[in-house]
Amino acid sequence: MVSALPEGIAAGDYTTSAEDKPALAVTEATAKAWGGRDVTAAARNCDKLKVGGVKNGPRPDAIGTCKVPRPREYPDRATLFAAVRAGDVNAAWTSTAAPNIPTELLMLSDRTSLIRAENVVPLYRRNELNEAQVLALNEVAGVLDTAALADMRAQVEEGTDPGLVAGAFLDENPLGD
Repeated sequence: MVSALPEGIAAGDYTTSAEDKPALAVTEATAKAWGGRDVTAAARNCDKLKVGGVKNGPRPDAIGTCKVPRPREYPDRATLFAAVRAGDVNAAWTSTAAPNIPTELLMLSDRTSLIRAENVVPLYRRNELNEAQVLALNEVAGVLDTAALADMRAQVEEGTDPGLVAGAFLDENPLGD
């Protein structure tokens, strides 16, 4: 990835415990019919997949060897999740750090990594940050996890200023301690 960055842009440490990778949300009945709560169950039932997604949302073309059909598009996550509950589609593309997944839906796990992870990587302009700032930026990679990322995304989605959300995270996780 670093070699693909434009001239003058550098990457900090990527987070190993905060990812925002595509994920499938299904009903309990679908998981039971497919015989599992992992994406391998979706891959085994590839011919039965009727996937929905939000426009411009995460949507891999494949789960392992299963070529995923083109998802039916919905205008927002609420409409998408309603379509899953109503049975219009049997799976919804979302992401592991998406906020506010309805409690009656479950996100299929991916223990075998059939869907590639998308870890958070900070980018910054070279020669704009001093050494202490780069170390602080890299320290965030050690404390940020998927749950914290999802919580921050939910707060911003609800209208909280992103700067306030980031400040609260840093108050809870002081850098340099």
